[in-house]
Amino acid sequence: MLVEDWYGAAEHFLEALRVNPSYVECVSSLAECYYSLGEFDQALSWARKARSLSRGSTAFANLEAFIRTAMGDLAGADAIIREVLSIEPNNREASFAAAELDIARGRAGDAAVRYREAARRYPDDRRALLSLALVLGSLGDEEGARSYAERAVALHADDHRVLFYAAYLDSAAGRLDSAAKRLEAALSLKGDFAVARSLLATVRYRRGEWEEAARLADAAIAADRSDVSAWYLKGLALERQKKYPEARAVLAGAVAVDGEDEFARATLENLIVATTRTEAPERARWAKYHFDRARDFLSRNLSDQAIYEYRRGLRLDPYAKERAAYAEIMRTLGYPAKQLAELRFMQELGKADRAINDAVETYDSLLADALHRRWDVDPVTLPSRHWNIAVVSIASQSAAIHADSGRVAAGLVKDLLVHDGNISVIDIGIPQPGFSAAFRAAREAGADYFLAVSAAESERDLSLHARLYVARTGSDAAEYAAFRTGSDRLRNSARRIVDQLSVSLPFRSTLVARKAGVGLMDKGKIDGVKAETVYEIIRKGAAAPLPEGIGLSYTRNDVVGTFTTTETDESISAGALARIGFFDRIAAGDEIVALPVKAGMAKDGSVQAAQAAQADGKPEEPVLDPELRYLLRTLR
Repeated sequence: MLVEDWYGAAEHFLEALRVNPSYVECVSSLAECYYSLGEFDQALSWARKARSLSRGSTAFANLEAFIRTAMGDLAGADAIIREVLSIEPNNREASFAAAELDIARGRAGDAAVRYREAARRYPDDRRALLSLALVLGSLGDEEGARSYAERAVALHADDHRVLFYAAYLDSAAGRLDSAAKRLEAALSLKGDFAVARSLLATVRYRRGEWEEAARLADAAIAADRSDVSAWYLKGLALERQKKYPEARAVLAGAVAVDGEDEFARATLENLIVATTRTEAPERARWAKYHFDRARDFLSRNLSDQAIYEYRRGLRLDPYAKERAAYAEIMRTLGYPAKQLAELRFMQELGKADRAINDAVETYDSLLADALHRRWDVDPVTLPSRHWNIAVVSIASQSAAIHADSGRVAAGLVKDLLVHDGNISVIDIGIPQPGFSAAFRAAREAGADYFLAVSAAESERDLSLHARLYVARTGSDAAEYAAFRTGSDRLRNSARRIVDQLSVSLPFRSTLVARKAGVGLMDKGKIDGVKAETVYEIIRKGAAAPLPEGIGLSYTRNDVVGTFTTTETDESISAGALARIGFFDRIAAGDEIVALPVKAGMAKDGSVQAAQAAQADGKPEEPVLDPELRYLLRTLR
């Protein structure tokens, strides 16, 4: 166990237990092995057996608490920790277990207090020092993290694990030269230290040393061909060298190794879209994966999941015949105009068969008396996207497993927002070197907000964190978080971030046209518009995003009337207009907004309206950090 050969150690312990099944030290050590291998169910079984053989052992109780925390049984872990601390209030392992429990509950600040006390009591304990450094780093206290990491290195300079964790913190803080030196020192002490080699490859990649990063990835692949992270990193390095065919081949290899690695698949698909012709057979081959999944979801009446997969597939292969199936889902959801638009697109591409031509004729006839036909407008061409948002990833994210994971996650969020009819995605480039660069680019591009996405992950869990900033001031607007585990965790967490963002944005529409006392706005059923709903009409150009938080700011003098919906269609609605004041100042092009859910009066007399759901700017889900949990667990 001292050399961390968990497989070999487990074999020897099992052999010893065949001779003496009650050898409690072997039982507990076997639990440690399975815990380190991530086999928590098996680890729990052996830990409970160890406790049954030595009922008074607080060490075995603490081990069970660590395992239950890793499994997600937080209540069970809490009960054990409380029991141990009631017997031994200063039990060091119990205090560490309590800190990890705090992290699992999203209370990193409480964990920092516990680790700080442990570091005070045991000033030369590498685990206390490094755990505190890792937690402080996750809280943004880079100087504090660096101070405790340096203390650990000074006291344990010949410990390869200490050097690794210090290097990790250097890497997270952007001190790449220092990180590289420490990782090289760790590898000189333990040449087969795989996680150090992996992190060194990532550091080389981030420093722009792409050939060296690819070489290190090759070494990792040679040692373990199932190391999907190494395949993934090599693909990234080749992409940066503009060796696109080779990069696509390597990333395809990563997907072959692990078909559920969403980061590898998403990166490959992005590269295919960016570097191949629309008609390339390669596109159809990779789009098939999404179309097959879409059909499977549809067979189980999971239309929302199917829509996502069809869109991902059509992004790769826009000419695919599966567009007809996607159009059919739009019809079943009650959006025949959207179905008709998709089928007409297939006609334009020359991909329509007799059935599609007949369907176009049929639904075109059925929609003859639709609201948009009576007003002679085309909903597809209406400028209905009223919020301009840029999506970025600031610096490299999550070095533990996937390099540039934040960039990949941000790319997926951006792709999802393209399908939000209320949001126009402003392209300023996803990777940004820092906040100031992102702020400047978003402001100069005319964005209302910019969304900075980051990712943290372990082998099984993923947490996405997105912070929304006001583009004209750089002030905080809102914060979103999503934590998912198991399969499709990148997809599901990205969708959750998008859902939170979409709900938090106030309703905005435009008065497209008016006929006497009746007007037409560019929002409909798909946007949640219902009949007999009253909206305010604001003079064109008068409303602007709040300088801080989410919402709109305008003066009462800018409110020129009201719009009360009388008829709604898929994408547009008609309503009765009522002026405010003696003169009728309502004109086409004016903005229509919801009556403020929460409103206040600023010092300059302006109305400041915001959605109540996001008025405090706090995320709906707790901000969990699976990467921090993974690092603390492996620090034992």
